[in-house]
Amino acid sequence: MTDTKAARAALFRDRNFFWLTSGAAVSMLGDQFTLIALPWLVLKMTGDTLVLGTVLALISVPRALFILVGGAMVDRHSPKQVLMWTKHVNAVLLGLLAAGVFSGALTLPVIYALSLGIGVATAFSIPSATAMLPHAVRPEHLGGANSVMLGLRQFSMFLGPLLAGLLIALFGDGGGTHMADAKGIAIAFAFDAFSFAASAWTLSHVVTRNANEGTQPAPVAVWTSIRQGLGYIGRDAELRTCYLYWAAVAILVMGPLHIALPVLASTQAGLGASALGLMLGAHGAGTLLGMGISGAKPQLRLGTLGTTMLVLDVVIGLLFMPMGHIGAAWQGALLMGTIGMLGGFMQVRVFTWLQRRLPPALLGRGMALFMFIFMGLVPMASAVTGWLLRSITLPQLFAASGALLVLTALVAAVGSPLRRINDRSAAQA
Repeated sequence: MTDTKAARAALFRDRNFFWLTSGAAVSMLGDQFTLIALPWLVLKMTGDTLVLGTVLALISVPRALFILVGGAMVDRHSPKQVLMWTKHVNAVLLGLLAAGVFSGALTLPVIYALSLGIGVATAFSIPSATAMLPHAVRPEHLGGANSVMLGLRQFSMFLGPLLAGLLIALFGDGGGTHMADAKGIAIAFAFDAFSFAASAWTLSHVVTRNANEGTQPAPVAVWTSIRQGLGYIGRDAELRTCYLYWAAVAILVMGPLHIALPVLASTQAGLGASALGLMLGAHGAGTLLGMGISGAKPQLRLGTLGTTMLVLDVVIGLLFMPMGHIGAAWQGALLMGTIGMLGGFMQVRVFTWLQRRLPPALLGRGMALFMFIFMGLVPMASAVTGWLLRSITLPQLFAASGALLVLTALVAAVGSPLRRINDRSAAQA
């Protein structure tokens, strides 16, 4: 316990960590402002859900398509350099959105173009941000640093929408004729632009630990670099098994959850929109609690890291199975809160293990592939879930998804090296 407290105290005295977390906190909060303001702006301008879907697709599709390219660029240059580029680009794009709303000159084609730019920039910012910590903090502080950073993201997802909604309501939500009263939306975009500029300034104070971080001996074509990264992961039995297993989790649980939970709240008697908010809020609170436990108890596990992951996923699968039969909001909140806590606990451990397990020259590509699983496969699994719900019932969907996750974890435990995976560095591996 004393060692844990001493390590945590040393982490918070680390100036690199201070600059990273202070900038990340502002930037994460700003992201939530745009996530609220952009859909609201589009709906107020057009009232067309098809246009809204197009705008969101212009952000999400390029992000999924180019995230592996972003990872390759991170490894070619450095996480800090690529992350700095994306912060400057996003500050300009959000500043243009804010200026367009303030002036009343914003048109739909401009929104399309700016949304596309944001999507492409995000494809580069995600792998650079997730690869940044190992280059900025000491290896023994990585678990605690991930716990804090992921916890900050989770907290911003709770606080940001509340503040953004209040800001837009107070200063103007575009309810007037021809968007005459949209200053609240403009301020939200302006704050996000400021958050990118501020986090770029804090990032400039971070001193990376390796002068040649992420550089390759000889530059190669981007697609060649991607193939090399995928080939390395494919030849490493532990990494290959983990990525395939995480893909199964994304498809079997995370994808269905995005569709099934809103459908459950809207169709089940006694639930409704308030119940959906309560269940999502409980999941967020549980995730934050799990991340906090993981940071406070870094040695807490059931044998190896792999065994812990498999056991917790079996429990999550069992908790997922009765979701289709709940009759009260508190039941769903209890199940979702527990699922969130277990998932949040493992999320910190997995991030930390992966950052240590990947060679430094592959961090960008490895983390990009990890994020692609959840940003690329989850939306596709959600779309398939929507199609499946035309043929099966919600209780059948929840039961089948949970049972398949349990079965996948059990098969992985007996037929793969997953349960033997332990916390160790890339050099030890």
